[in-house]
Amino acid sequence: MNIFGKIAGLALGAALSLGALASGASAQTVEEIKSRGTVNIGMLVDFAPFGIINDQGQPDGYDADVAKLLAEEMGVQVNLVPVTGPNRIPYLLSGQVDILVASLGITPERAEQVDFSQGYAGIEIFVYGDVNTEVTEAADLAGKNIAVARASTQDTSVTAIAPEGTNIQRFDDDASAVQALLSGQVPLMGASNVVVSQLDTAAPGRFDVKMSLRQQSQGIATRKGQTELMEFINAFLTKNKENGKLNELHEKWVQAPLPEFLQKSE
Repeated sequence: MNIFGKIAGLALGAALSLGALASGASAQTVEEIKSRGTVNIGMLVDFAPFGIINDQGQPDGYDADVAKLLAEEMGVQVNLVPVTGPNRIPYLLSGQVDILVASLGITPERAEQVDFSQGYAGIEIFVYGDVNTEVTEAADLAGKNIAVARASTQDTSVTAIAPEGTNIQRFDDDASAVQALLSGQVPLMGASNVVVSQLDTAAPGRFDVKMSLRQQSQGIATRKGQTELMEFINAFLTKNKENGKLNELHEKWVQAPLPEFLQKSE
């Protein structure tokens, strides 16, 4: 499964069926979760390879494996609840899930709504494109077409540095932006390290990285004020960075080591 797969319909179906399983009474502490015997963890299922629906119709991917490892650390069963980008924080705040392991980038705006752990995954955003298109600095984007997924970190990162005359073409998702690049509709795109890795494999030699725009950590999220639960999550992440298990899972799904800026506990 990769970024080119169209899984939105299947993901929606899974969200409707599995989301209904989440308990309405959300636990506040680790002990409450342990006494209940199950932890409800929200995750994306349309963001390969972090979150997908596998051939058995179940949530899978890097986030799913991290969530399962966290539940194992708690000594409870895990209920993986599919969420979407827009509804993941509302699901957490309304108590439909206890925790989010949902590729949620750590930003000041989001930190006003939820509490974040240290980074457990990370994305680096690049300007990426045709090897014959020369771009070494932001000024070189003037007069060029560049694709981004609308309202994504890629969009905001490119928009922030693009000079006047840059034609930013916004698509509904990464898959559509990738297709525009592959078809030659645009020579450049704003792409995460995950998309770059997939494209380098799918079309070796056609594209290269032009410049790095941003590094962003993704954190596990809880409702604000759940200090004891967050301390447990951070201890779990520190332990599994140090023993190499997070890196092992990252290698399994992303085919790359955990980004250097996340290797040490924060």
